[in-house]
Amino acid sequence: MSKRAIITGITGQDGSYLAELLLDKGYEVVGMVRRSSTPNLWRIEHLLDRVQLRTADLLDQLSMIRVIEEVRPHEFYNLAAMSFVPASWDQPMLTGEFNALGVTRILDAIRQVDTSIRFYQASSSEMFGKVRDVPQTEATPFYPRSPYGVAKAFGHHITVNYRESYDLFAVSGILFNHESPRRGLEFVTRKVSDGVARVKHGLIDSLLLGNLDARRDWGFAGDYVRAMWMMLQCDRPDDYVIATGTSHSVRDLARLAFSHVGLEWEEWVRVDPNLLRPAEVDHLVGDASKARQKINWSPTVDFEHLISRMVDADMERVTRQG
Repeated sequence: MSKRAIITGITGQDGSYLAELLLDKGYEVVGMVRRSSTPNLWRIEHLLDRVQLRTADLLDQLSMIRVIEEVRPHEFYNLAAMSFVPASWDQPMLTGEFNALGVTRILDAIRQVDTSIRFYQASSSEMFGKVRDVPQTEATPFYPRSPYGVAKAFGHHITVNYRESYDLFAVSGILFNHESPRRGLEFVTRKVSDGVARVKHGLIDSLLLGNLDARRDWGFAGDYVRAMWMMLQCDRPDDYVIATGTSHSVRDLARLAFSHVGLEWEEWVRVDPNLLRPAEVDHLVGDASKARQKINWSPTVDFEHLISRMVDADMERVTRQG
């Protein structure tokens, strides 16, 4: 009998890669989506004949209970969130509803319906914020610097709390930045790869970026969803940092992306003060030693190949669009 899994956020970058992974492993995959007048299904169009989509909402616990009762999943992956960090300053309350209380609603629904369901929570390196240690491990204190990071820290702690209070198999993956050609255009990696393609095709004459000195630990999303699945196959629930262990600056990102198409980044990049964060997170780099040792996880795609892959995909897309 095949396993069943519910994925919230299945239409996002991580959800689409996770759905592919689980389908390849023989799972029955159910994606939870919010009712919308303009469905955003482009990342999973190739999977629509292999997955089920159910309507529910992280803001409505009764809808969560209903879906869990109907599907009776073996595993539940919560990837849905207000995921664009800068937007969390514009909508701090809504960010908290989704990224903090939304997690609580799912956990409590699982507690009420079936405590044997294994639960994965997508935590974030943004919880470390103004970092206390470099690199960051599972033991590094949180000091979030955005409403997004604060809400994610709540979601992380409530997952631990429900695990310890109700003996749920509930885990958090503290994922550092992970990217792919499926990343949204508002994120800096995709903004750069798309900008490079548009500059190369003569469609724009400059690319506006914010803090060029900000450093992040960037990996490939496909590697990171594999870690999610591995966490739920363990004998005991635990939390893990998932990262490459290497950081690069936004300047490094721009230089690599432009050089991939034979351009000098300094000629095209402009700094826009409006893109600077109110409270910046300067240096995130993770230590995934625990994940390497306990679940035998390691990344397979390095930063250079990741950025090259993203630039190539956007070059092909812009060419195709004419």
